[in-house]
Amino acid sequence: MGKNIVTRSEDYSKWYNELVVKANLAENSAVRGCMVIKPYGYAIWEKMQAQLDKMFKETGHENAYFPLFVPKNLFEAEEKNAEGFAKECAVVTHYRLKTNPDDASKLIVDPEAKLEEELIVRPTSEAIIWNTYKTWIQSYRDLPLLINQWANVVRWEMRTRLFLRTAEFLWQEGHTAHATKQEALDETMQMNNIYAEFAENFMAMPVIKGSKTESERFAGAEETYCIEAMMQDGKALQAGTSHFLGQNFAKAFDVKFTSKEGKLEHVWATSWGVSTRLMGALVMTHSDDKGLVLPPNLAPIQVVIVPIYKGEEQLQQISEVANKLADELKAAGVSVKYDDRDTQKPGWKFAQYEMQGVPVRLAIGPKDLEKGSVELARRDTLTKEFVQQTEVVEKVRGLMVEIQDNLFNKAKNFRDEHITKVDSFDEFKKVLKEKGGFISAHWDGTPETENKIKDLTKATIRCVPFDREEETGSCVLTGKPSAGRVLFAKAY
Repeated sequence: MGKNIVTRSEDYSKWYNELVVKANLAENSAVRGCMVIKPYGYAIWEKMQAQLDKMFKETGHENAYFPLFVPKNLFEAEEKNAEGFAKECAVVTHYRLKTNPDDASKLIVDPEAKLEEELIVRPTSEAIIWNTYKTWIQSYRDLPLLINQWANVVRWEMRTRLFLRTAEFLWQEGHTAHATKQEALDETMQMNNIYAEFAENFMAMPVIKGSKTESERFAGAEETYCIEAMMQDGKALQAGTSHFLGQNFAKAFDVKFTSKEGKLEHVWATSWGVSTRLMGALVMTHSDDKGLVLPPNLAPIQVVIVPIYKGEEQLQQISEVANKLADELKAAGVSVKYDDRDTQKPGWKFAQYEMQGVPVRLAIGPKDLEKGSVELARRDTLTKEFVQQTEVVEKVRGLMVEIQDNLFNKAKNFRDEHITKVDSFDEFKKVLKEKGGFISAHWDGTPETENKIKDLTKATIRCVPFDREEETGSCVLTGKPSAGRVLFAKAY
């Protein structure tokens, strides 16, 4: 069947790449560093998108769409932001091609069609959006302005990996403007909490909420909040970020409003985003050596029904039962696929749906017709049992909740077992090498120490957890005083 993939213990990186391709999530494209998201992968992304979009709208945000191109002078307006993204920018310099005079079958760039001002393909949209907000915001009555956009962005990456790091990726980016600093801070925290709620309740992926250190902050932000997750190989993955931008962008683009008191003031800003990187996080949090494992809340197909039959007559009898079950399950809010294709054998289908992580598989054969039963297989535990056809709907409805909870608890237990407190640098290096995961250690609060630890170990400070115990101690590297523990890890 050619469905086998390399195991995680053999080669985790290869396992991930093979799984993404064989589960029909995505593949590399003819454009270097860019991917094609296949229908099954896109169906999962659509479920993520739909849920997040609902959560954004419930908190008063509206969707809009801004241009793909950013004039270079606008891009440069907020210096820290421009500097932070400069090395990853794709730049449009010309607007026309013409036939090559030396070879009529080839096209060349028309040197006469040079743009007066170069255009940056957006790596993020702050510049174009804040330039637009200047005309949208005049008075306190125009605030808060709560806008989100679903879009693609381009960051020229040299080393790419499907979903986790590609030159072009899909994401959402929220950009909000507020009358007061406190409102903007509240918004930043609210959106970080929404990301955490989505990760835990829909992706079944436990996350740690915290703030980034200065060197890990978004370029142009005064504060970056994040959710950090732990993958099965012990590496951390930043799953979402929310930024308090202060008045930096408002000042750079001269966005002012007249307050209730009649004073002219700069607005306060936030931006926040998650991307198709969440697909990579989903794969690496739950999947096993047989393929993808999906939480029911994000599975495009929650239940697949496979008939096992000889001859047309048996298929017709089985189909009658299968279609009735499918209708009952759909009526109960479960997404179902009945796969009666005669082009593939049942064994091939079993392997395929196992690879694609479908939470529940029902098989119906001639013996099941006699007994009024079905064989039910769970993807998360790889266990099978026989269930009476009359009990299938109730059983499956219960399993949707049970599988979702089981995946979350399994991931949380793994994550919790991989948070290690250390008090010496030797211990730090030993844990990082032998166990991986999050290392909870004291840090003296300086970027110099942070960078030195990164140079020596490749581990970075993932976050300063919001819920950390306030305890003074000595920095794990320098021995200088520390206000509390932070989480270090190697990361994607």
